[in-house]
Amino acid sequence: MQSCTKPKFASKLALLTMAKRPAPGRTKTRLSPPLSPLQATGLYEAFLLDTLDLMRQVTGVQPVIAYAPAPEKPYFAGLAPEFDLYLQEGPDLGTRLDNAFSHHFAMGYDRVVIMDSDSPTLPLSALRAAFEALDRVDVTLGPCDDGGYYLIGLKRPAPRLLREVRMSTPNVLTDTLALAGAESLSVGLLTPWYDVDDAATLNRLRKELATAPPATAPNTRQFLNLLNPNSIKIS
Repeated sequence: MQSCTKPKFASKLALLTMAKRPAPGRTKTRLSPPLSPLQATGLYEAFLLDTLDLMRQVTGVQPVIAYAPAPEKPYFAGLAPEFDLYLQEGPDLGTRLDNAFSHHFAMGYDRVVIMDSDSPTLPLSALRAAFEALDRVDVTLGPCDDGGYYLIGLKRPAPRLLREVRMSTPNVLTDTLALAGAESLSVGLLTPWYDVDDAATLNRLRKELATAPPATAPNTRQFLNLLNPNSIKIS
Protein backbone atom coordinates (compact mmCIF):
# COMPACT_ATOMS: atom_id res chain seq x y z
CA MET A 1 0.00 0.00 0.00
CA GLN A 2 1.32 3.45 -0.90
CA SER A 3 1.91 5.91 1.91
CA CYS A 4 0.76 9.04 0.06
CA THR A 5 -1.97 10.98 1.80
CA LYS A 6 -4.80 13.10 0.49
CA PRO A 7 -3.70 16.56 -0.63
CA LYS A 8 -2.82 18.80 2.31
CA PHE A 9 -2.88 22.04 0.33
CA ALA A 10 -5.89 23.78 -1.20
CA SER A 11 -3.89 24.26 -4.39
CA LYS A 12 -3.51 20.49 -4.76
CA LEU A 13 0.01 20.57 -6.15
CA ALA A 14 2.40 17.63 -5.87
CA LEU A 15 6.15 17.74 -6.49
CA LEU A 16 7.85 14.37 -6.85
CA THR A 17 11.42 13.29 -7.33
CA MET A 18 12.35 9.89 -8.73
CA ALA A 19 14.97 8.33 -6.46
CA LYS A 20 16.74 5.03 -5.94
CA ARG A 21 18.54 3.93 -2.79
CA PRO A 22 22.21 4.65 -3.46
CA ALA A 23 24.16 1.40 -3.85
CA PRO A 24 27.62 0.66 -5.33
CA GLY A 25 27.40 -0.88 -8.77
CA ARG A 26 23.75 0.15 -9.18
CA THR A 27 23.94 3.91 -8.80
CA LYS A 28 25.50 6.32 -11.31
CA THR A 29 27.41 3.54 -13.03
CA ARG A 30 28.37 5.82 -15.94
CA LEU A 31 30.47 7.82 -13.50
CA SER A 32 32.72 4.81 -12.91
CA PRO A 33 35.28 5.75 -14.11
CA PRO A 34 36.39 8.39 -13.25
CA LEU A 35 34.90 7.60 -9.85
CA SER A 36 34.92 4.27 -8.09
CA PRO A 37 31.50 2.64 -7.61
CA LEU A 38 31.57 3.62 -3.93
CA GLN A 39 32.43 7.23 -4.78
CA ALA A 40 29.70 7.40 -7.41
CA THR A 41 27.23 6.15 -4.81
CA GLY A 42 28.29 8.80 -2.32
CA LEU A 43 28.02 11.50 -4.94
CA TYR A 44 24.50 10.45 -5.88
CA GLU A 45 23.46 10.51 -2.23
CA ALA A 46 24.73 14.09 -2.07
CA PHE A 47 22.70 14.87 -5.21
CA LEU A 48 19.63 13.41 -3.54
CA LEU A 49 20.09 15.43 -0.36
CA ASP A 50 20.44 18.63 -2.37
CA THR A 51 17.36 17.75 -4.41
CA LEU A 52 15.29 17.25 -1.27
CA ASP A 53 16.54 20.57 0.13
CA LEU A 54 15.54 22.29 -3.11
CA MET A 55 12.08 20.75 -3.00
CA ARG A 56 11.61 21.98 0.56
CA GLN A 57 11.89 25.54 -0.71
CA VAL A 58 8.88 25.24 -3.04
CA THR A 59 5.95 26.49 -0.99
CA GLY A 60 2.36 25.36 -1.35
CA VAL A 61 3.14 21.91 -2.74
CA GLN A 62 3.16 18.41 -1.30
CA PRO A 63 6.71 17.02 -1.66
CA VAL A 64 6.94 13.32 -2.50
CA ILE A 65 9.80 10.86 -2.93
CA ALA A 66 8.97 8.27 -5.58
CA TYR A 67 11.40 5.66 -4.32
CA ALA A 68 12.80 2.25 -5.19
CA PRO A 69 13.30 -0.52 -4.32
CA ALA A 70 10.47 -1.42 -1.94
CA PRO A 71 12.58 -2.52 1.09
CA GLU A 72 14.26 0.90 1.23
CA LYS A 73 11.24 2.82 2.50
CA PRO A 74 12.81 3.35 5.97
CA TYR A 75 15.91 4.88 4.37
CA PHE A 76 13.87 7.49 2.50
CA ALA A 77 11.59 8.11 5.48
CA GLY A 78 14.71 8.93 7.48
CA LEU A 79 16.00 11.34 4.83
CA ALA A 80 12.78 13.34 4.63
CA PRO A 81 10.20 12.44 7.28
CA GLU A 82 7.96 15.32 6.19
CA PHE A 83 7.71 14.03 2.60
CA ASP A 84 5.12 11.59 1.33
CA LEU A 85 6.57 8.34 0.01
CA TYR A 86 5.42 6.61 -3.15
CA LEU A 87 6.83 3.26 -4.27
CA GLN A 88 7.75 3.31 -7.97
CA GLU A 89 5.82 0.67 -9.90
CA GLY A 90 6.55 -0.65 -13.37
CA PRO A 91 9.18 -2.46 -15.46
CA ASP A 92 10.67 0.67 -17.06
CA LEU A 93 11.04 4.38 -16.39
CA GLY A 94 8.20 5.49 -18.66
CA THR A 95 5.74 3.14 -16.99
CA ARG A 96 6.91 4.16 -13.53
CA LEU A 97 6.45 7.83 -14.39
CA ASP A 98 2.98 7.26 -15.79
CA ASN A 99 1.96 5.23 -12.74
CA ALA A 100 3.24 7.98 -10.44
CA PHE A 101 1.23 10.62 -12.28
CA SER A 102 -1.91 8.48 -12.37
CA HIS A 103 -1.66 7.69 -8.66
CA HIS A 104 -1.38 11.31 -7.63
CA PHE A 105 -4.16 12.49 -9.92
CA ALA A 106 -6.35 9.76 -8.42
CA MET A 107 -5.43 11.11 -4.97
CA GLY A 108 -6.94 14.46 -5.94
CA TYR A 109 -3.93 16.49 -7.05
CA ASP A 110 -4.61 18.65 -10.10
CA ARG A 111 -1.03 19.69 -10.89
CA VAL A 112 1.78 17.13 -10.64
CA VAL A 113 5.44 17.78 -11.40
CA ILE A 114 8.10 15.05 -11.39
CA MET A 115 11.79 15.94 -11.37
CA ASP A 116 14.99 13.94 -11.46
CA SER A 117 17.37 13.59 -8.53
CA ASP A 118 20.67 14.17 -10.34
CA SER A 119 20.51 17.87 -11.20
CA PRO A 120 21.76 19.25 -7.87
CA THR A 121 22.30 22.83 -9.07
CA LEU A 122 18.89 23.25 -10.70
CA PRO A 123 17.58 26.75 -9.90
CA LEU A 124 14.61 26.98 -7.58
CA SER A 125 12.98 29.25 -10.15
CA ALA A 126 12.66 26.31 -12.55
CA LEU A 127 10.45 24.39 -10.13
CA ARG A 128 8.26 27.40 -9.44
CA ALA A 129 7.99 28.10 -13.16
CA ALA A 130 6.94 24.49 -13.81
CA PHE A 131 3.80 24.89 -11.71
CA GLU A 132 3.07 28.39 -13.01
CA ALA A 133 3.27 27.14 -16.60
CA LEU A 134 0.62 24.50 -15.90
CA ASP A 135 -1.91 27.31 -15.44
CA ARG A 136 -1.49 28.02 -19.16
CA VAL A 137 -0.43 24.73 -20.80
CA ASP A 138 -1.15 21.03 -20.51
CA VAL A 139 2.46 19.86 -20.21
CA THR A 140 5.59 21.48 -18.89
CA LEU A 141 9.05 20.12 -19.71
CA GLY A 142 12.51 21.02 -18.48
CA PRO A 143 14.87 20.23 -21.36
CA CYS A 144 18.27 18.67 -20.72
CA ASP A 145 21.25 19.33 -22.93
CA ASP A 146 21.54 15.60 -23.65
CA GLY A 147 18.16 15.47 -25.38
CA GLY A 148 16.13 14.33 -22.39
CA TYR A 149 14.36 16.29 -19.69
CA TYR A 150 15.00 16.93 -16.02
CA LEU A 151 11.34 17.59 -15.23
CA ILE A 152 7.89 16.90 -16.58
CA GLY A 153 4.65 18.36 -15.27
CA LEU A 154 1.06 17.49 -16.13
CA LYS A 155 -2.42 18.53 -15.08
CA ARG A 156 -4.06 15.33 -16.24
CA PRO A 157 -2.82 11.84 -17.21
CA ALA A 158 -1.00 11.60 -20.55
CA PRO A 159 0.15 7.97 -20.79
CA ARG A 160 1.42 8.13 -24.37
CA LEU A 161 3.98 10.80 -23.50
CA LEU A 162 5.56 8.43 -21.01
CA ARG A 163 4.86 4.88 -22.11
CA GLU A 164 5.51 5.36 -25.84
CA VAL A 165 8.81 7.23 -25.52
CA ARG A 166 12.03 5.28 -25.29
CA MET A 167 13.75 6.78 -22.28
CA SER A 168 17.48 7.43 -21.82
CA THR A 169 18.08 8.31 -25.48
CA PRO A 170 19.03 11.62 -27.15
CA ASN A 171 15.52 11.79 -28.63
CA VAL A 172 13.43 11.75 -25.45
CA LEU A 173 12.46 15.42 -25.58
CA THR A 174 11.85 15.43 -29.35
CA ASP A 175 9.73 12.29 -29.16
CA THR A 176 7.76 13.63 -26.20
CA LEU A 177 7.02 16.88 -28.02
CA ALA A 178 5.89 14.95 -31.10
CA LEU A 179 3.50 12.83 -29.04
CA ALA A 180 2.19 15.92 -27.25
CA GLY A 181 1.40 17.39 -30.65
CA ALA A 182 -0.33 14.21 -31.74
CA GLU A 183 -2.43 14.34 -28.54
CA SER A 184 -3.24 18.05 -29.05
CA LEU A 185 -1.53 18.94 -25.77
CA SER A 186 0.00 22.38 -25.34
CA VAL A 187 3.56 22.42 -23.99
CA GLY A 188 5.61 24.93 -22.06
CA LEU A 189 9.40 24.60 -22.10
CA LEU A 190 11.43 25.67 -19.09
CA THR A 191 15.02 26.87 -18.90
CA PRO A 192 17.35 24.12 -20.19
CA TRP A 193 19.57 22.49 -17.57
CA TYR A 194 21.59 19.31 -17.23
CA ASP A 195 21.80 16.15 -15.19
CA VAL A 196 25.07 14.61 -14.06
CA ASP A 197 25.53 11.20 -15.63
CA ASP A 198 29.10 10.92 -16.91
CA ALA A 199 32.59 12.37 -16.71
CA ALA A 200 31.76 15.31 -18.99
CA THR A 201 28.77 16.46 -16.95
CA LEU A 202 30.68 15.86 -13.71
CA ASN A 203 33.37 18.21 -14.99
CA ARG A 204 30.66 20.73 -15.92
CA LEU A 205 29.29 20.47 -12.39
CA ARG A 206 32.71 21.14 -10.88
CA LYS A 207 33.15 24.25 -13.02
CA GLU A 208 29.70 25.53 -12.16
CA LEU A 209 30.21 25.08 -8.42
CA ALA A 210 33.55 26.84 -8.60
CA THR A 211 31.75 30.13 -9.32
CA ALA A 212 28.30 29.48 -7.87
CA PRO A 213 27.13 30.98 -4.54
CA PRO A 214 28.14 28.85 -1.51
CA ALA A 215 24.50 27.92 -0.85
CA THR A 216 24.26 26.14 -4.21
CA ALA A 217 24.19 22.34 -3.79
CA PRO A 218 26.01 22.33 -0.43
CA ASN A 219 25.97 18.55 0.02
CA THR A 220 27.37 17.95 -3.46
CA ARG A 221 29.96 20.66 -2.97
CA GLN A 222 31.11 19.17 0.33
CA PHE A 223 31.33 15.66 -1.10
CA LEU A 224 33.40 16.76 -4.10
CA ASN A 225 35.76 18.73 -1.88
CA LEU A 226 36.29 15.75 0.42
CA LEU A 227 36.63 13.43 -2.53
CA ASN A 228 39.60 15.34 -3.92
CA PRO A 229 41.49 16.80 -0.94
CA ASN A 230 44.62 17.46 -3.01
CA SER A 231 42.86 19.34 -5.80
CA ILE A 232 41.66 22.95 -5.87
CA LYS A 233 38.65 23.05 -3.59
CA ILE A 234 35.30 24.27 -4.79
CA SER A 235 34.58 27.35 -2.71
